[in-house]
Amino acid sequence: MNTSPRKFSLRRDVSDAEPGQDREAAAPRLGLVRGRRFRAVPLRIILPNLVTLLALCMGLTSIRFAVEGQFEIAVLAVIVAAILDALDGRLARALRGTSRFGAELDSLADFVDFGVAPGLILYFWNLHQMKSLGWFAALVFAIACALRLARFNVMSEDPNEPDWQAHFFIGMPAPAGAVVVLLPLYLNLSIIGVPATHWFAPFEIAYVLGIALLMASRIAHFSGKRIGRVPREYVIVVLFGIAIMVLLLATFPMEMLAFLSLAYLATIPFAVRRHQRFAAADAAARQTPQ
Repeated sequence: MNTSPRKFSLRRDVSDAEPGQDREAAAPRLGLVRGRRFRAVPLRIILPNLVTLLALCMGLTSIRFAVEGQFEIAVLAVIVAAILDALDGRLARALRGTSRFGAELDSLADFVDFGVAPGLILYFWNLHQMKSLGWFAALVFAIACALRLARFNVMSEDPNEPDWQAHFFIGMPAPAGAVVVLLPLYLNLSIIGVPATHWFAPFEIAYVLGIALLMASRIAHFSGKRIGRVPREYVIVVLFGIAIMVLLLATFPMEMLAFLSLAYLATIPFAVRRHQRFAAADAAARQTPQ
């Protein structure tokens, strides 16, 4: 007769259920979980990630239209991706659906939408005329976008960041860089009609490298993240301005994108100056004895 000690399992078999008891009903009591092995994810977390995936689809679609030579549609796809990128974060905060997974997915999608797609659009449009030099400019822009996104992820986790820093981005944001870097293409597709010729490509390369430098640098840019409330007396004015802007974008898309790109570049010196004032005031406050 075998007298060795009996080995007990941490989980009982379903056959150990009491006579007449349903096995499915006995499974939770016996330590078994059937059919549901993963924790349910709330819809409020899924929705922002779905918007991010839609933005990624628009970025990839822009590459497709650039390959096919339909550059105006490719530009509009990048603009839609930028709009969706602005919405997914606000939607996640509004629904309290922020997650580490969503942040990582957003960074990966931004790299494709605002680093790879604009570089390829410009290369297929005119940079290819400079052969390897044009490809070099597209690569530098994509690398600068990746570095910009990596630094943003690191800085967003810094607990010692002052509150006033939320008014600024360090380095040109990836969506803004993607929109602004396409300025030569806007000028070509607009009524200005800048020709996409071999002699224009060197100026375009210099411009792309300049925008890449702004993205990878530590130059301050206005954030606009805290823009969300409008004083009651300015509501009508703001609504009217937004309506006019939308109508102009629908009627003259390339001209308006060129104007907005130049206007954004013009705000950089003001952002740098204001950032320096905040930094100087913060430094003086720290040196003042309590």
